[in-house]
Amino acid sequence: MIQWAPYAFVRLTLALAAGILTYLYYGTSLPPLTGLVIGLSILYAGLQLWAGRKASPALLDGLGLLALGVVYLVGLALTQQATESRAPNHLLRFGNRIEFYRAVVDDYTVIRPATYASTVRVSAVRVAGKWQAAVGSIRVSIPRDSGSTVPQYGDVWLVRGAPAPSKAPLNPGEFDYRRYLQYHQVYHQQFIHPDQYLKLGVDVPSQWTALGMRAARVLDGVFRQYVHAKREYALASALVLGIKDDVDQETRQAYANTGTTHIMAVSGLQVGLLFAAVTWLLSLLPGRRGPLFRFGTAGLGLAVIWSYALLTGLSASVLRAAVMFTFIIVGRASGRQSNIFNTLALAAFALLCYNPFLLVDVGFQLSFLAVLSIVYLQPRIVARLRVREFFLDQQRPWQPKAVQKFWKASSWFGDVVWQATALSLAAQVATLPLSLHYFHQFPLSFLASNLIAVPISSAAVYVGLALLVVKGLVAVVALALPAAGAWLNWLPQAIGFVFEWMIWFFNEYIFWVGQAMPGALLKEIHLSASQTWLLFASIMALLIFFEVRHLTWLGVVCALAGVLAGSKVWAARQLADDRKLVVYSIPRRSVLGFWQGPAGDIVMADSLPLSETERTYRIVPGSIQREARRVLYFQGWPQAPVPARRLGQSTLLVWHGLRVLLIDGRLAAARQPSRADIIILRRNARVWPEQLAAAFGTAAPVVFDSSCKAWYVARQDSILRAAGFRTYDVTMRGAFIVAPRR
Repeated sequence: MIQWAPYAFVRLTLALAAGILTYLYYGTSLPPLTGLVIGLSILYAGLQLWAGRKASPALLDGLGLLALGVVYLVGLALTQQATESRAPNHLLRFGNRIEFYRAVVDDYTVIRPATYASTVRVSAVRVAGKWQAAVGSIRVSIPRDSGSTVPQYGDVWLVRGAPAPSKAPLNPGEFDYRRYLQYHQVYHQQFIHPDQYLKLGVDVPSQWTALGMRAARVLDGVFRQYVHAKREYALASALVLGIKDDVDQETRQAYANTGTTHIMAVSGLQVGLLFAAVTWLLSLLPGRRGPLFRFGTAGLGLAVIWSYALLTGLSASVLRAAVMFTFIIVGRASGRQSNIFNTLALAAFALLCYNPFLLVDVGFQLSFLAVLSIVYLQPRIVARLRVREFFLDQQRPWQPKAVQKFWKASSWFGDVVWQATALSLAAQVATLPLSLHYFHQFPLSFLASNLIAVPISSAAVYVGLALLVVKGLVAVVALALPAAGAWLNWLPQAIGFVFEWMIWFFNEYIFWVGQAMPGALLKEIHLSASQTWLLFASIMALLIFFEVRHLTWLGVVCALAGVLAGSKVWAARQLADDRKLVVYSIPRRSVLGFWQGPAGDIVMADSLPLSETERTYRIVPGSIQREARRVLYFQGWPQAPVPARRLGQSTLLVWHGLRVLLIDGRLAAARQPSRADIIILRRNARVWPEQLAAAFGTAAPVVFDSSCKAWYVARQDSILRAAGFRTYDVTMRGAFIVAPRR
């Protein structure tokens, strides 16, 4: 007989997640499922009532499997309903026929060096002179110049022009931003000039969200006032409020390299600290008995936690923590307790019913896996070493009292350090496969980083919250008694000084760890989705082996590890003889990649070095995907290992028999036809179809690289196509990739 207790919601959540994943991979062509779900639910309820309590074990097992099947279908149906692109009046149905559209700013505005970025929610479009209702969201960017203002949540816009569907990744291995947006129900992007839109008014989509944004801006102003150093202010706002706009790239990279990025993101850590503080404060109140006190304190705790969650933008990790602590608080208030696994599963179930696409949110996945791993593994890791008992055993009756106190203090300190070490190790076990899959790196210095940074940052959260509370109280006093308020201002100043010092200390510590252990970061690791599942399965089998101590499971671990290693060897063998020429899509740049197996030569045809951002986001993902062992960068052709010959304002390359002509000016008159397998036009090259046809014929494809202007590509593309040429624009269609003939 299937034993549902004590992990009933674990099974239900897994079934719901399986339904969501099935839809994401295979469900786009399914018919509407709502009717089927309702019918099976009624069937299950009827069978449950008919069976009663005297049903046979076999029947109860069958009903349990039917319940899981219904939940699985619920996951499919919920994801289907949440997929906005299925609506008949979605923006995708109108294509580029949209003349104007009306929309409201429906998200936080991200302030970038050159643009403002936000998301607008469309309510109506004008097509062929007629307005009609429409749905859909657009990720918009607006240039930061004198003619534009920061978009505010709730601003209603009238925008001229049709948005473009989100672009697919432009280079090999590049982050799929289109899929990321689609998981957030955003299918279009648009760069809007200041003269292209008009603000019509304000219509706030959610008063609660607007309230949270306004409060966050006010509280951010407090940190800006009392935390004077720019770097420390940016980290203070990120640590307490989740506002990371001012965190510079160097700081982000330092935290990523040491495995402490979670400190900069408001997550379950901050919500847990707030929950602990509220619980401790309530425990100090007298008369802690009776249902009135229990429900009153529960309501206060819920109000504090959800107010903080609203202030920090309701990210997936914050939502997970807020929902989980909500169930804990309600359970305590009602006198019912549940094991932590059921509580976590119930939190995940509720969140996935609210938004099924949270399942593919990286923060959601890492957050739940880390907590599950900590809850299960930390006690088992701690039990391996009896640190406290070891130090206490060193005490002897004849020792001086100072020595005995030393051993007692050492036992407490050693136990705290070992508990923190076990927590970090446990969190890394479950999140390792996802970290390798998504971020392609693993910091071996995570223990050294977290042992110091996490306690200090946790204390800093309390100090930061205290600064906000004290500043609020001083402001209230100042309203009634201005002189007293001015005198009391030394309190937030003192707390702000301590807060800034603490942030400076652990910030410096993180940078020091990165510099002291430069080789501790394993980088450019590639795991495919199937290999990630294999690594998860290997870890699960290993944990089962340690739990049941049966050699069969150790054999399963070895078999899974062998399959994983074999898949890596097979992929390397398949790639060994693979040759690819890549014309990269990098704005305003001319960059070619010559790949042979795991080795690559990247040549900047414009002789300008790539910026760190261009290299990191455009080139490195493809090299990780190929598991490259050697990648060299060359500025111009003289230093490059590819044979190149200058022909007037053109360059002829011959690479493994592939003849590539780069034209960056006028094409010299050809005395006789020559052969070119690929023709690349750079920097708005001044060529005409008849010249190209006379010199090389029309068989070779003509590629516009990213240094060509949009107006030039639009003009030349139509002319060349009319003359019988095949054309390719890397700016719009992504990198041009071709393999030499063998």
